[in-house]
Amino acid sequence: MLLTPRAALPVLLLCVALGCARETTTATMTAAPLAPDVHSFARPAEARVTHVALELQADFTAHRLGGRATLTFVRRPDVRQLVLDTRGLEIRQVQDERQQPLTFRLEPPVEHLGQALVIALPASGDRVVVEYRTSPEAAALQWLTPAQTAGRIHPYLYSQGEAILTRTWIPTQDSPAIRQTYEASITVPRPLSVVMSAEMTTPNGTDAGNGLRAYKFKMDQPVPPYLIAIAAGDIAFKSLGPRTGVYTEPTMIERSAHELEDLEKMVAAAETLGGPYRWGRYDVLVLPPSFPFGGMENPRLTFATPTILAGDKSLVSLLAHELAHSWSGNLVTNATWGDFWLNEGFTTYFENRIMEALYGKDRALMLASLGRNELMREMADLPPADTKLSLDLKGRDPDIGMNAVAYEKGAALVRTIEQAVGRDRFDPWLRGYFNRHAFTSITTQEFVADLQQELIRGDTSLRDALNLPAWLDQPGLPPNAAPVQSPAFAPVEGEARRFAQGATASSLVVSGWTPQQWQHLLEQLRTVTLTPAQLRDLDATFRLSASGNSEILFAWLRVAVARQYAPAVPALERFLTAQGRRKFLRPLYEDLMQTPWGQPIARRVYAAARSSYHAVSTQTIDTIVK
Repeated sequence: MLLTPRAALPVLLLCVALGCARETTTATMTAAPLAPDVHSFARPAEARVTHVALELQADFTAHRLGGRATLTFVRRPDVRQLVLDTRGLEIRQVQDERQQPLTFRLEPPVEHLGQALVIALPASGDRVVVEYRTSPEAAALQWLTPAQTAGRIHPYLYSQGEAILTRTWIPTQDSPAIRQTYEASITVPRPLSVVMSAEMTTPNGTDAGNGLRAYKFKMDQPVPPYLIAIAAGDIAFKSLGPRTGVYTEPTMIERSAHELEDLEKMVAAAETLGGPYRWGRYDVLVLPPSFPFGGMENPRLTFATPTILAGDKSLVSLLAHELAHSWSGNLVTNATWGDFWLNEGFTTYFENRIMEALYGKDRALMLASLGRNELMREMADLPPADTKLSLDLKGRDPDIGMNAVAYEKGAALVRTIEQAVGRDRFDPWLRGYFNRHAFTSITTQEFVADLQQELIRGDTSLRDALNLPAWLDQPGLPPNAAPVQSPAFAPVEGEARRFAQGATASSLVVSGWTPQQWQHLLEQLRTVTLTPAQLRDLDATFRLSASGNSEILFAWLRVAVARQYAPAVPALERFLTAQGRRKFLRPLYEDLMQTPWGQPIARRVYAAARSSYHAVSTQTIDTIVK
């Protein structure tokens, strides 16, 4: 499939996109460089936001952020409107940079998208100031009571903007293609601290009077809006290296620092594949347990779930994944959510290369095998159209595409390309890909064009062997997918068969097994018939219900629910109420709702736990537990 890259940016707009100094005179634009985004009301061909300056105060009683956003934009000379994305925002007034009021209107709401904020612009000027406050139900913001934190003394706030939730707390053009620099001044009550996905310019905050402190931040590299992130609470910091460290609540700081002590090594390993790390620092914020994802790759400051704290570094591949996003996702971003695989497929592949460099090929291959197994299971339950890499998401929530297809089928394509040409050719191409598209957002078509021009280079046999249309536009996993099979799983499968056939748990040969092998064992046992006595034997022997490894506990609970094993219900309830990671919640609630035995358990637990989950999770679980 021969595809044409989009037109080059005008010089002025290119300067803005790359974070050049902002001019005080009106900026203009002459062309639309962006792919259409069905999840944004913005009309960037006419007027495009390039910088956001936030001045906000956090009200932990009302659960609102309030203040103003000053937006810098470029526009065509004839354009008199700026269109922004909002959802649930209370817009109080809009002014130009001379503090003159501007006429504005909120269009009727559209499902999934919110409301367009249309601002009438004067003939000159390149800034507008929007005064507003968020809704207490803003989907991007999670307000936690002290009881929902580890310290149980102070409240906590954090944001989660991906995919299109930033519009619930910032009025801007909320499209991954419309990259923006930003700065912020955030005011919170003492003694709380604030961190953001940006450079902190006031490390200890400044006194703002009335028992308040203000923290200031700046992000000079242009990022898509979903990567603007904030957290506020009782937050401590510990350095892990010259450019790495961990933030979390004081009671969790030592445990988190121990688990993440290899972070500096991870950055160095990633640079050997992706090229220089371009974001300054790489820190991790370990959040309270309601965080809906394993991690979120916010620039300079990954947000991470505490479920990665297994005590033995067995789950740090999640951090390798989020770090890899510093190149694939943050540096080079999907231009639309239908191109989401560009973020996650490259990152999942990159993550595995980091794990291989740090912990060896055997562990990396086990992780890749688990991912391939997850892909095959998930594709079996998806509509065929949703197993393509290039998705049509018009009229649909972009979260639909956030599944194993984007991650694991995407990674399988990248791995297939690598194996077709060898690492001697593939690795330089990959570094070049990140350099050529640095700080831009691209489409699948542009990826194909780059691959054809920079790697395939007219080699028809390589082009035909890769068969990109089968990957991008056809359902399922193409037959030319590079195989992924760990030899370390063969003895695991043998022990699973022995146990299913009646061997006792104590007779299983499990000495020296890695957590990944235990995961694989439990995945194998979920598909076979086991008696209550066998389940009791398995749990009593290996203390699975008490496992401190969240992946192993999750895999065991799926086995128990599939066999309606009542003694595991207390552990299930603890797991579902103690954390809010959607990866774990969705399958367990789905499993429970499939049987009359599980339905009352699901409804009872969800009724108690729902208020502690983030909106990203409740939006999904609400549709499961009807």
